[in-house]
Amino acid sequence: MQADYVIVGAGSAGCVLANRLTEDPATRVILIEAGGRDWNSLIHIPAGFMKLLDHPSLTWGFKAEADPGTNGRAIPYPRGRVLGGSSSINGLIYIRGQPEDFDHWAQLGNRGWGWDDVLPYFKLAENWQGEASEPHGSGGFLTTAPMSERPAACRAIIAAAQELGLEYRADVNDLPPGAGDSIGWCQQTRGGRRRASTARTYLKPATKRPNLQVITGALVHRVMFDGTRATGVEFSRNGGAGSSIERADAACEVILAAGAVGSPHLLQLSGVGDPEVLTKAGVSVRHALPGVGKNFQDHYIARMSCEVRGIETLNERGRGLSFAGEVLRYLASGTGMLTYSASLCAASVKVLEESATPDVQCVFAPASYKPGLIRVLDDKPGITGGPWQMRPLSRGYVLVRSPDPREQPAINPRYLAEDTDRRAMVGGLKFLRRLFAAPSLAKYVVAEKMPGPGVQSDDELLDYARQNGSTVYHASCSCMMGSHPMSVVDSELKVHGLDALRVIDASIMPAVSSTNTNAPTIMIAEKGAAMIKAATRQRLAA
Repeated sequence: MQADYVIVGAGSAGCVLANRLTEDPATRVILIEAGGRDWNSLIHIPAGFMKLLDHPSLTWGFKAEADPGTNGRAIPYPRGRVLGGSSSINGLIYIRGQPEDFDHWAQLGNRGWGWDDVLPYFKLAENWQGEASEPHGSGGFLTTAPMSERPAACRAIIAAAQELGLEYRADVNDLPPGAGDSIGWCQQTRGGRRRASTARTYLKPATKRPNLQVITGALVHRVMFDGTRATGVEFSRNGGAGSSIERADAACEVILAAGAVGSPHLLQLSGVGDPEVLTKAGVSVRHALPGVGKNFQDHYIARMSCEVRGIETLNERGRGLSFAGEVLRYLASGTGMLTYSASLCAASVKVLEESATPDVQCVFAPASYKPGLIRVLDDKPGITGGPWQMRPLSRGYVLVRSPDPREQPAINPRYLAEDTDRRAMVGGLKFLRRLFAAPSLAKYVVAEKMPGPGVQSDDELLDYARQNGSTVYHASCSCMMGSHPMSVVDSELKVHGLDALRVIDASIMPAVSSTNTNAPTIMIAEKGAAMIKAATRQRLAA
């Protein structure tokens, strides 16, 4: 089979690319996804994400390596394996990040990636459901929405934050450069009662076009080359060891959009990467590029929860007859707790003296949970807050371990490896304690449940974070953009030293964005598609 473009990965970026590139009816695209169709009903119910993070067929089932940053724990590392990728299993939060994030990308030498450059692509993507405002777009494919319900527990959290001096921002995505500490309601990738994954918003309308072919249940083994030119990919259906190998040829380009784990792994399987890493894994070196899989970043969160009294939380609404009522409410009107995202409000605060802008993001939910990855509600009413270091200095790796594409690569973000990140985590937990003690919340708080009053010193708080923290699912930077020796792609997202091969997903970030990464990933894909179209126009005009 052959097309102009072969895209590997139908996730947050791949679905965007498939849509935008096939807008030209003369452009043929093959989109290859390892997972299946997004038919599971839990994908489309917003609160269904609570049941998806360890789903045996909708995720890759990855685990990060045991590391000192997690007290030697090998923590689960969920990544979506289904049409829509992680946009089909995530917590639906749509927050773009600080303008300084993207200006920093440009300052690192990536021309065209500053805030003023990327804002138009954020807006181009959006089909904003709130009141019309300058920071938002209304004609795009991605349905975004304000938080339609504002529970009393979250209103109390916002009031408590204001008592601590945080500014209330009515729109967390209308953030001017240089903004200080603030709190506001999260925004969602949701349209009415349904999750707005990229599969639903971008890919579904594009599948009606005859110039798009979508292949599911197909594991890509490697990129094929003719000299330095990428010519296509080899893949097998359903990942079986005995499956026959098929090939998809690309007349113009191969585009890797397999995410911050999948894209570097596939490059390495194809012989592109650090020769020492490839040789150790038994992979023949085709093109030495030492930065592939290096510089890997993620946000690390450790949650603090309190038992409360006198104010409603999801712990009561989520069980028994109350939950039955919530199900009926959702079915009848598309409202209620089943439309909630992972967090309902979020604060940006500065806890480190040396930071120029807020350095910790704290996300909040009107619920508390029993220990573990999968969110099981506590028996008693509770609220939860979780801080993460917005701009972690710790960097890890995604490294191939075997020529077998079915074997998971070594994944390690090296959480809390840097002192700055450790201090930020401790500072974030201390901020939460001040918040929970502010008058608007203190009157409801019965007791701190996690980590509990027995954990007081900085060392104790840090140890708690190491033992109980987890990923925020913001994998990034493993094929970082730049012009230095450890970069993988240039500012046009072309792989250094190779032709007709791009990487377009969260892996190209030179530094992780300060807040949730789904919105920036979709922006990257919008901008990447525009770059490809511009290059095509130049080629045809030549």
